Amino acid sequence: MKRYFPVLTIAGSDSSGGAGIQADIKTMSALGCYAASAITSITVQNTLGVTAVQAIRPDIVAGQIRAVMDDIHPLAIKIGMVNDADTICAIADTLSQYDVDRLVVDPVMVSTSGSRLMQEDALDVFCRLLLPMATLLTPNVPEAEVLADMKITFCDDMDIAAGRILKKGCEAVLIKGGHLAGRKTDRFYRVVDKNRFVEGSSAVDGFRIVDGGLMMYEFACDNVPTRNTHGTGCTLSAAIASYLAFDCPAGDAIALAKDYLTDALKAGADVEIGSGHGPVNHFFDPKKLIKI
Repeated sequence: MKRYFPVLTIAGSDSSGGAGIQADIKTMSALGCYAASAITSITVQNTLGVTAVQAIRPDIVAGQIRAVMDDIHPLAIKIGMVNDADTICAIADTLSQYDVDRLVVDPVMVSTSGSRLMQEDALDVFCRLLLPMATLLTPNVPEAEVLADMKITFCDDMDIAAGRILKKGCEAVLIKGGHLAGRKTDRFYRVVDKNRFVEGSSAVDGFRIVDGGLMMYEFACDNVPTRNTHGTGCTLSAAIASYLAFDCPAGDAIALAKDYLTDALKAGADVEIGSGHGPVNHFFDPKKLIKI
């Protein structure tokens, strides 16, 4: 009997197909995983922006998650856009009933076009209930600023922000540096014993131990000149979850996911879909379903 690598995405639907649940399913499928989904909200959007958001009833979101967990048993889970506090509560309560050890949480707060995607009263609930469950949190700089309650202007600010975010309870955080002026590197942090030496991966540019027992990896990649950046955050977090399902260590999963995203950006750089920020090319080199 064949079995594949199932991964669950819990996220909102993007009617334009470039971000959200659609980007997650494309990414997971392209990497050879079996993608299951629980839809948290329906958005009215295209490459120009989001014009409306309709949340799915929290009990229906919870029911979708239970249906997948009880039958398909995903090896990793990615959580993307969650619009309201009640849905966050439903997700956290449902997942707490299962043994979840590979949970990637992408705190989607604002879309690429600038539309707010998380209600203000949901942030506190997110930080109290969902963030502490995360194996890996993947905020961009503006999201990290909100979570750390500070301004991030320089690379060293990312170290301070990571320490503040990790104190909220997640195991590790990847702060994506695309919004940072100058060196646009992504940094991955997790708590380690201060006296423990941790080997780096050959795919990682470097690492160091910073004050407070944090391990930090730094990732750099080529800048791809393109306006087709819709759904890049969703794609990256979905790719990380996929590689975690393959039992890759977190640092390797991030490095491989970044390579995949860079190649998808390059492959979709000259494609015209819509009049705004178009999607990346998720299927530039699709894999068949990989058997366990």
